[in-house]
Amino acid sequence: MSESFQAVTFHDLSGTSELPSELFKRTEADLSFFIERVAPIIEAVRTEGDAALLRFAQELDGVTTPEMSIMAEDAEFATAFERLDPQVVESIRFAVENVRAFHEAQKPEDMWMKEIRPGAYAGDRHVPIDSVACYVPRGKGSFPSVLLMTTIPAVVAGVKRAIVITPPGPDGKVDDATLVAARLVGITEVYKCGGAQGVAAVAFGTETVPKCLKIVGPGSPWVVAAKRQLSNLIDPGIPAGPSESLILADDSVDGALAALDLIIESEHGPDSSAYLVTSSRRVAEEAIAALPGYWAQIGEKRAGFSQAVLCGTHGGVVLTEDFIAAVEFVNHYAPEHLEILAEEPMAVMGKIRNAGEILLGNYTPITLGNFVLGPNAVLPTNGAAKTVGPLSVFDYMKRISVGYVTREGYQPLADKAHAFALYEGFPGHALAVSPLRTELLNKKGQ
Repeated sequence: MSESFQAVTFHDLSGTSELPSELFKRTEADLSFFIERVAPIIEAVRTEGDAALLRFAQELDGVTTPEMSIMAEDAEFATAFERLDPQVVESIRFAVENVRAFHEAQKPEDMWMKEIRPGAYAGDRHVPIDSVACYVPRGKGSFPSVLLMTTIPAVVAGVKRAIVITPPGPDGKVDDATLVAARLVGITEVYKCGGAQGVAAVAFGTETVPKCLKIVGPGSPWVVAAKRQLSNLIDPGIPAGPSESLILADDSVDGALAALDLIIESEHGPDSSAYLVTSSRRVAEEAIAALPGYWAQIGEKRAGFSQAVLCGTHGGVVLTEDFIAAVEFVNHYAPEHLEILAEEPMAVMGKIRNAGEILLGNYTPITLGNFVLGPNAVLPTNGAAKTVGPLSVFDYMKRISVGYVTREGYQPLADKAHAFALYEGFPGHALAVSPLRTELLNKKGQ
């Protein structure tokens, strides 16, 4: 191995209580480069529809077949089931069951109401949205797990029309596992359009791709930039950009184990972010020593991605002054994925305020959360976990406030509302709860 291959970025903060701001920057923080370049792609899709999607499939996705159907056909689904390894099919079924069970438990009751005052009731009604596009990336691999995480809560919520958009491969097809996953979930519409052009397609609608109210799912900076540009036309969902993770480790941890889990999100791509954060110099040194051996086992492509992250400016090992500072680093960073490797992980969890997900202990690596555990693995990135939670059933539903006041409960509320209305200068509001209302109702015997 070359020296550069082993040069893991090491941030020694053990002699200071300050946290350098550059450690908290993500690759998606500055989208100016992408914002400028997605504009013509978006405009082409708006004006040309399907023709632009087919052209971009060749120019941007490398599709070589001259004829490509934008919508996946029934025969493609059937072929996918025939070709896919039965063990993979069974793993997808297993994941579907777990992810569905989690989101069914998460789903709120259709409506609740509470008697706020005698005869005055208020509550919420939960209603699914009409349509959603679930984005499944493909540029650095195939991700049927993302299809499960984005579509299952939509189905559980009762969305009327849930579709999938995903980039086509060079053969103009969707990868087999993604098609199998779609069918096992109950999704029948899969469209071959990714990147900025895919986002534009569901924002405007084309001859083939339906216009949708919302788009969910992670994507490259190109996808993030397009979502931002089109947010006035389509709800962009939770911010889900390039992958990021923090492994928080105390002195009880084997550094080699911490390094093993540091590999997970760093292998997604060079635009990912991944840090091991610890107050133990031993853990830090053991992790750094173990990484090259792991890179040697995961193949040149993924090792290259992981090395680019962990030896670059958006990843590596952070050694803090003490464990309190390590926890402070986590809360300030607000990671997409947080793994807590500690002697008492539950106790540490109580100190964490900001994270997309928290995975506890030596037997809960991010891998399980990404694929089969059940909670949603589409998580807020770029620090958004400070205010936003994971993708959930609630993202596919809207709340409608409900109020109901009886004849007996009306007058006490009307008197107070009348005073508010006059103070704020709304005589029409006041008139509606004045004695005139009572007179009109009494005429009707109500």
